[in-house]
Amino acid sequence: MQLVTIFAGFIVFGFSENSKGPAIPRIQFDFMLNESQLGTLLSLNALGYLLACSFTAFLTRIWGIKIVSVAAFGSMILSGVLIYFSHSYPAFASSYFLMYIGNGMLEIALAILGARIFVKNTGTMMNLTHGFYGISSTVAPLVATGLMNVTVLGHTLDWRGMYLVMLSLSILPIISALRSSFPGDSLTHEERIPLKALMRDPALWLMVLILTFGVVSELAVGGWLVYFLEKAYGWDTVTASGMLSAFFLCFTLARLILGPLTDKIGFTLSLIVFSAFSALCTFAALIGGEGYAVLFAAAGLGIAMIYPTVMAFIARRYSRGSDTAITFTVTLMGVGSVIGNYLIGGVIEGTKALYGADTPIGLLRGLQAGYGFIGLCAAVCAAFSIVLYRYLKRRRELI
Repeated sequence: MQLVTIFAGFIVFGFSENSKGPAIPRIQFDFMLNESQLGTLLSLNALGYLLACSFTAFLTRIWGIKIVSVAAFGSMILSGVLIYFSHSYPAFASSYFLMYIGNGMLEIALAILGARIFVKNTGTMMNLTHGFYGISSTVAPLVATGLMNVTVLGHTLDWRGMYLVMLSLSILPIISALRSSFPGDSLTHEERIPLKALMRDPALWLMVLILTFGVVSELAVGGWLVYFLEKAYGWDTVTASGMLSAFFLCFTLARLILGPLTDKIGFTLSLIVFSAFSALCTFAALIGGEGYAVLFAAAGLGIAMIYPTVMAFIARRYSRGSDTAITFTVTLMGVGSVIGNYLIGGVIEGTKALYGADTPIGLLRGLQAGYGFIGLCAAVCAAFSIVLYRYLKRRRELI
């Protein structure tokens, strides 16, 4: 039941986060939103996500991980119901905000559950569970598109009904969570490592940097790869989207298959190898030109391993304070990733201006510089992983 809760939870998490692609154009049309209002909506949701990440560990200490997990899944179902009945923009924005509060709680709750349960083969199991997130993320846009066209009793589900159905899947992990008992809630306050003690550990701050640069590189591919291939190489949308799908396929397969390798060679060395591999693939694709574009997809094999391996490291190193360490790391990572994605846009615009903002060469060089920044983030992730490796090796604390 513990495994069912985590695996089903990651499936629901992937669906809730990645169904918005097909839905956003219809949401924009129904509420007559301009791009600025749409951007504000998504920014508020990101704020709700970070807000939830910041308080979930506190609730876990008070209520226990079981109740917090059920509350996270319950908020997802409630948001689905409210979205379905929202026929004004303020009502919809509030309901959507609640969904991202649930997403943030779910992010932390699932990470804490994994840290407490997977005490053996931690790297393998962390990557496997995150692989389920990759699977549901891959199929979510297709499933969402299909559901929006389904007719039930003469009524088309559209995007409201789609969200209701998708988020109602949370009932499955709720049932399994209620039937499970989770370790760790019995620890007294004195047995837990306090936040102040954790913050004095340089390894945790290095983990924040590793995770931030790794996640910026990971998430930026979804936002920029199709745009880059269309504008830089003149690919059509279908072909460019196919390359993005290939990236996510490599991403998911890496998490499902390569997890045991992290346990075998160690978490710290794994972070160096996989982030460096992703950076090399990205740079090689840019330097090689259109004929080497498949390496953009291959980069997914490396960058996929960063997040779950960091979670495995935290679970092993901070076993008596994993909830606090995970919350601290993920919250700062969220702030850093927002800044990182803004920087990519700034690099593109700045380089375009340098070569001629309205010229084809200016556009090409801008896109190359922006996508090069994505590869640079993976390289910086590898560099900080090397620093962490040397720090832990000197102290004989390698994991």
